[in-house]
Amino acid sequence: MSRRLATEIAGLKLANPTMLAAGVLGLTGSSLRKVVEAGAGAVVTKSLGLKPREGYSNPTVVQVDCGLLNAMGLPNPGVSHFGEEMREVKETGVPIIVSIYGFSSEEFAKAAEVAVNVGADALELNVSCPHVEETGAEIGSDPELVTEVVRKVKNKVDKPVFVKLTPNVANIVEVAKAAVETGAEAITAINTVRAMAIEIETTRPLLANKIGGLSGPAIKPIAVRCVYEIYREVDVPVIGCGGITDWRDAVEFMLAGASAVQIGTAIAFKGLEVFKSVTRGIDAYVRKKGFGSVKDIVGLAQNF
Repeated sequence: MSRRLATEIAGLKLANPTMLAAGVLGLTGSSLRKVVEAGAGAVVTKSLGLKPREGYSNPTVVQVDCGLLNAMGLPNPGVSHFGEEMREVKETGVPIIVSIYGFSSEEFAKAAEVAVNVGADALELNVSCPHVEETGAEIGSDPELVTEVVRKVKNKVDKPVFVKLTPNVANIVEVAKAAVETGAEAITAINTVRAMAIEIETTRPLLANKIGGLSGPAIKPIAVRCVYEIYREVDVPVIGCGGITDWRDAVEFMLAGASAVQIGTAIAFKGLEVFKSVTRGIDAYVRKKGFGSVKDIVGLAQNF
């Protein structure tokens, strides 16, 4: 792989600036390993909590014209049960970022401790899930609550802490600054956009939970705007997420200020080959523009 693609996020060395976004592929060691073998520079697990959680009943994911709508309900086996899965991926040498959630700052801190004990190279705090009460976006919409969560986690672990933000908030920059000022080493922007769909013949909402999160191409302009605004105000890496389906999308995020990008929904439509396709495209773009490293294009759109 081209040396031009190598980058670093909070001390984590990535062979290329693509990551698996937190989601269903991050629930087993074998699926994470497949993502690594497909070319991802790092992987993020599905969000894990202190206790096993079943999530919502089906339907939890539906396809809409502009992407996917999901309300999974944070199903997971519990972070303490993830050690065996982690061992399978650790052999690859690719950074493993464990996404965690909690219903209080204390739960976040305890989950972080366990995640580090089972082998996490970094943590991504999910303060942005739009469809589970008393966690996720309900925390991530309040800078004071985000500050409390980050502080508690940082007091318990010495691994890099990323904070994944919700776009369903009046001022995402204010929340990002609160996280960074408390010690977050990177910001991930964004999680899904709160949304719903209704089947007109049956007159029923399509999701069992009624309200879910929209991902895919429709949210990309929102995500690019969020990355652009956050990059201007914080001095830590920003990781772009939301609607990346090809290398052009990835480059757009990087020009806005993203040091790396996360890919999720595109896998459902394009398969795991999307990682190599995106990295090849980024490399060709950087070479064509005469830059020596992918790092050189980060934030270039800020100059105008």
